[in-house]
Amino acid sequence: MTDQAQEEVAARWNQNADQWTNDVRNGYDVYRDLFTFPAFQQCLPPIAGLEVLDFGCGEGSNTRHFARMGAKVTGIDISQGLIEHARQAEVADPVGVTYKVASYSSDTGFPASSFDAVLSTMALMDGPDFQGAMCEAYRLLRPGGFVAFSVLHPCFITPGLQWQKDEHGRTTGLCVARYFDRSSFTEHWKFGNRPTGENVVPFAVPRFPRTIGDYLNAVASAGFRISRIEEPQPTEEACKTVPRFSRWRDLGAFLLLVVAERPI
Repeated sequence: MTDQAQEEVAARWNQNADQWTNDVRNGYDVYRDLFTFPAFQQCLPPIAGLEVLDFGCGEGSNTRHFARMGAKVTGIDISQGLIEHARQAEVADPVGVTYKVASYSSDTGFPASSFDAVLSTMALMDGPDFQGAMCEAYRLLRPGGFVAFSVLHPCFITPGLQWQKDEHGRTTGLCVARYFDRSSFTEHWKFGNRPTGENVVPFAVPRFPRTIGDYLNAVASAGFRISRIEEPQPTEEACKTVPRFSRWRDLGAFLLLVVAERPI
């Protein structure tokens, strides 16, 4: 990762930090609440009693869930602003999480073999050096430890993604294009279920497209043994609550989950 790329990612997420924290904690991130995090939990091996590091912890909501599952958790994020929000939540309602400002793609400052598990939820696609992240995860894990991460599914969430609709406006298909275009870009968006009429500045999120081969080969070349790959669909209950989720149940995969072990 170049220093310039790292600084750009940090600057963007510092700009997003206050609004992101407000939106996540007020339930506007329905994808996280009803789909991506429950799917991650279902795929996750037991973590009670383990020393866990959360790569790209953000404002700490998922990190705190890991602590409540019985793990001893440390969270790192490149954004000082997000880490400050995470620390404030820990002060207000302590669950035993320690936070640090650090990039997950370079030396995090922890000694080698410090953790039993490295977890990351929907964060690794937002950094420019995934290979570096896997190498650092391998360095930090004890033999027999594991890494588990979720990312946007690279085969379907491509730079040229477009929904196809029929003459009645019903979504009937997903067009995937520019799959091999690895050009980085900044995506501007906001949570779709915010109250009508609110004037909110969209988030600016750096994106670094990769192929599925880029992801899996980086995991393997770092020394891990891949033990599980999942492409979960939203549950029927989630689709009833948020009808647009049915697109990801029926037409394409939104989420890629990977679990890989550091050999003993």
